[in-house]
Amino acid sequence: MGVNLKKDKFKVAGKSFKSRLIVGTGKYKNFSETAKAINASGADMVTVAVRRINILDKKKPILTDYINPKKIVYLPNTAGCFTSEEALRTLRLAREMGGWKLVKLEVLGDKKTLYPNMIETIKSTKILVKEGFKVMVYCTDDPLLAKKLEDSGASAIMPLASPIGSGLGLQNKVNISIIIKQCKVPVIIDAGLGTASDATIAMELGCDGVLINSAIANAKKPILMAKAFKEAVISGRNSFLAGRMKKNYLAEPSSPLSGLI
Repeated sequence: MGVNLKKDKFKVAGKSFKSRLIVGTGKYKNFSETAKAINASGADMVTVAVRRINILDKKKPILTDYINPKKIVYLPNTAGCFTSEEALRTLRLAREMGGWKLVKLEVLGDKKTLYPNMIETIKSTKILVKEGFKVMVYCTDDPLLAKKLEDSGASAIMPLASPIGSGLGLQNKVNISIIIKQCKVPVIIDAGLGTASDATIAMELGCDGVLINSAIANAKKPILMAKAFKEAVISGRNSFLAGRMKKNYLAEPSSPLSGLI
């Protein structure tokens, strides 16, 4: 039997979510496909790039017509921001537009790798926390910097698995495991997962959740891939909670050798 998911709550900044899978809203063919994929994923939190996706301009196709913000939590993010000033302005605008205080911060440092600029990220986190935001933070997989983010008041630590949109999967299990063990706030893998099994691996390590966009939106069949990720996250979480067997470097028979006929 699996774990009772109703009792195994995923909480971020005091708010409970049914699904440990967070999905993005970018890169899809249209908003209709976006909505279908989100529905198939079972996610109840979606990231929204404030600078890229239309949320309020009713003269153009609008995301809120397809994804009801009263049923699914919108997580405004700062995708495309390369300075603290840009990120702060973007999230303050999001608060003014929709009253959003739970936000995702990412301050990028390099256009080729899209790795976060951690100096600007930590600085921005401190400012946003003082202003009353609940900040989920995209970061490198450096345990020391992840700890600084938590000490700065981050509501969730979101280390990359590999570069954004790369699909390379989890590249540094050791560092991610250290971050999980030292953090009291949720640890959510953000960026670089390519297929459903990657999500299972992340969840088996003990991550509280995963955020997926490109791996679903760029799949040949996005709706089916969204469903695959839904099941993979549940499976990985159950596997983590069940507790894996101890690794052995020599064979150990499945059946006892004593009492053989």
